[in-house]
Order: sequence, then structure tokens, then C-alpha cells
Amino acid sequence: MMESVHERLVEFSLEAHDLYLNTSVPYVEGPPEPLQFYRRWIGPNKPCIIRNAFSHWPALSRWTPQYLREKIGSKVISVAVTPNGYADAVLGDRFVMPEERQMRFSAVLDIIEGKVQRKGVFYVQKQCSNLLQELPELVDDLEPHVPWMSAALGESPECLNFFFPSAMTSMHKDPYENLYCVVSGEKRFILLPPTDRPFIPYGLYQSAVYQEQEGGEFQVIDNSDSNKVPWIPLDPLDPDLERYPQYRLARPLVCSVKAGEMLYLPSLWFHHVQQSQGCIAVNFWYDMEYDIKYNYFQLLESLSENTMGPHDMAAA
Repeated sequence: MMESVHERLVEFSLEAHDLYLNTSVPYVEGPPEPLQFYRRWIGPNKPCIIRNAFSHWPALSRWTPQYLREKIGSKVISVAVTPNGYADAVLGDRFVMPEERQMRFSAVLDIIEGKVQRKGVFYVQKQCSNLLQELPELVDDLEPHVPWMSAALGESPECLNFFFPSAMTSMHKDPYENLYCVVSGEKRFILLPPTDRPFIPYGLYQSAVYQEQEGGEFQVIDNSDSNKVPWIPLDPLDPDLERYPQYRLARPLVCSVKAGEMLYLPSLWFHHVQQSQGCIAVNFWYDMEYDIKYNYFQLLESLSENTMGPHDMAAA
């Protein structure tokens, strides 16, 4: 019985690719009309890269290290620190989160520009609307929402996040309609549609956090009072196909988003992110609709978990 369900899940995913999914991420020129964008991209749950959608933002020309130092250098912000720049990722049998520190923005710039030598990789990435909460001085350099997206969805974004500079994000998904805007530098995305869920392994991992010791080395410290975290152990840059053979059937899309470009990343799409040194980006999180498509995905996820092979559920 489970074997027949698994075969149907494979057919289901491959059929989605044949029927409506693109083999690359298409480009859209200029700010789209709200209804057209909803019909062509949001409704079908398909990503695209939008060019010249925020060319009017002063941030594109203003956000140099010198400007940021003068504008927000004295601000104390939340900074993530890891030994290798890999954020929120599986390490062995642990799901490890970055150490979080409160630092002046100027101190972060000193480290990034090499004026101060510190062990570890420092980056700003707290996704709790950190731009509005911690750096409201920068809001006038962009917009608090994207008008055509707000019109398409009939709501304002739930979060406006600021990312700076280099880090790598492990494969995951978010329950948001995501507009990812690169202000400077470049970001490289590996994308997988929700329909590829049967090929993506999950495990349950002890939650932990990095902590720098007096000698400068980082230790992994367990969060003993937390529940285990479901996460994806597979690295799409170097997938272990012997351990996760089903991933051979996945069809990832790879795209680069350059300065001045915006990626529409639909809700529940799996994504892995790399960025160039000194990259600055913001993203707008609009809450997804919890409608029948969400119900279908929940069913797909449940069936995928119950039909996994013996190597698919690491550390479970």
C-alpha cells in the first residue's frame, strides 16, 4: 500500500513540472499590474524575477558603507554570529542557530571592512521586521510596502526585513509570499516547488546554538528546554544521493538576483540562499492565504513523511 502511494506521489510531482512549472525562473519587466501579477504568478504559485520594480528607491544609490555608517552607525542592532556563516542549519545531529549579539552597526561595519579582526562571520538577518523595529531611519530610503503587491493581496506586509552582508541560508520554506529585493551585490537561490516535497528529506534535531568561547573557538550548546526541530539535512550544493536517493528526482531551479532586481518567492517554496560579499537586501513578507492549496500541501507533506524510505528521516 505504501509503495503504491509513494509511486503516486512521484507521479504527482513530475506531473506538476510537466503541466505548469517553468524550467527556469522567468523575468518580468517593470512594476506589474496587481491583478495581472496575481493571476500569472501568485495564484499559480510560480516564482519570477522582476526588473526595475524599485528603481525609484533612494536606497539603490545611497546605501554605501559610508552612508550607513553615518546614518545608523550608532544604532544597536541584533547581529547573528557563526563560525562559518551558515545560518540555522543541521550540524551532525543538531539544528544549530547563530549566536545573537547586540552590537552597534558601526562595529559590524568595522569587522566586515577588515578594520577589526574577529573570529566568526557576522551578519544582520533577524527576520522579525528588523528594518522597522531596529533601523527605522532607513525606511525613507525605500517604501514600507510594495503598492502593487499590497493591492494584489489586499493587505500590507507582515514583516520588512534587512539583510547584510554575507551568509548562507540552509534549505527551508516559509509561509509567506516573499518579495526579495537586492539593493547591492547579488544573491543566488536554489528553489524547489512545494510539489517536490516527496523528494526532500526531513529529520528531527536537537535545538542548539553557537557560542563563542574565551579562546575564540565556537561551541555548540544545546537548548535543553526546547522541542526537537524538524529540518532539512540535505545540502543542495552537494547532495548526498547515497543517503537521500529520492532527491535525484527533484528538479531545482537556480537563479541569481542582482542589484535592482526583485525575486517573487511564492509561499511554501523550498529555498537555499547564498550571497556575495557585502550584499545588502530587504524583503517583504506577506502572509500566505491558508486556503485549499495549503490543505493540499499539508496532505502532501503528511503522505511524504509516511512513505519515506529508511534513509530519508535522519536523526528521527
